[in-house]
Amino acid sequence: MKLFHLSDLHIGKRVNEFSMIEDQKYILTQILYAADQEKPDGILISGDVYDRTIPTAEAVQVFDAFLTRLSEQKIPAFIISGNHDSAERLAFGSSLMGKSGIYFSKVYDGTVEKIPMQDAYGTVWIYLLPFLRPSTIRHALPERAEEVQSAADAVRIALEQTKIDEKERNVLLAHQFVTGAKRCDAEELQVGDVDQIPAELFTSFEYVALGHIHSPQKVGRETVRYCGAPLKYSFSEAGQEKSITVVELKEKGSVDLRTIPLKPLHDLRKIRGTYLEVTAKSFYENRDCEDYLQVTLTDEEDVPDGMAKLRTIYPNLMRLEYDNKRTRSNAEVRAAERVEEKSELELFQEFYELQNNQSMTEVQEQFVEELLRGMKE
Repeated sequence: MKLFHLSDLHIGKRVNEFSMIEDQKYILTQILYAADQEKPDGILISGDVYDRTIPTAEAVQVFDAFLTRLSEQKIPAFIISGNHDSAERLAFGSSLMGKSGIYFSKVYDGTVEKIPMQDAYGTVWIYLLPFLRPSTIRHALPERAEEVQSAADAVRIALEQTKIDEKERNVLLAHQFVTGAKRCDAEELQVGDVDQIPAELFTSFEYVALGHIHSPQKVGRETVRYCGAPLKYSFSEAGQEKSITVVELKEKGSVDLRTIPLKPLHDLRKIRGTYLEVTAKSFYENRDCEDYLQVTLTDEEDVPDGMAKLRTIYPNLMRLEYDNKRTRSNAEVRAAERVEEKSELELFQEFYELQNNQSMTEVQEQFVEELLRGMKE
């Protein structure tokens, strides 16, 4: 069985006051094209379909058109609500749409909905676990309310309430922060670790299709995975390659993973240099000036009306920053206040980005993690 894993579409999102709706239409069309070429048996969408609990009419129309195309291609879709979605609004009409192969997670009422799929090896169960807060479990299961102190408790209890046949192949959709995952700037954070879920809760599942974190990555084992957002929604994601995660389930215990790259309508990237350097034709003539940009100027003096001047060349300039004696001095003060709160990997990532003007790749991060682990041992 072949499945596409997607998450964090955030349809209707604005980044630095720029609407991303045309970029989202473009990337959804790419996903539909990939589905037409690959013929997956289903598409998993692990939450944050929309960017707000009350999405705009245009955002709803965009997602409706996407689902209609999937239904026309006879490709089932399995969708759960994320922390940005309204579980109630997303579940509207779910019973009717299920007859067309479009399955939405229902508002959590003490049970997790599961849908059977058949292939040559037997049954695959798709479990739809919507985004859970402790309050969700307390409301649905008042007899267990005293046990719920964190999101980990909420997910543990929800899974304990679910009958899972471990002899079968089981796939879970979840939208939570699993301990050890690397965050991006675009994600909502909670104070402390009250939102963290241990990966050990998912041992009964062949594959766990996670949403909530925008960077593609495994957590713990290869088959507990964030596919990442299909578009870059913050400059901390500038060095990433976005993709569809393709999951191929064979017999029990056999799961193959690969990715299909996604090319955006406009890339989101960073450039750096003096004002004269970044406005020189030789600097920009072989680059796409329509990309969404963060420009860091290294001039010691601020350029008067710099944003407006740069937008004559780079119309989609989102952010203008300066790196000079004044800003470095301010940054040193702020960094000294926060350095004790950061891990060694986070500090190395910041140093790398400062030196290379781009984020580390996933392979580089894994290499540094192994080095740090070896040093500690």
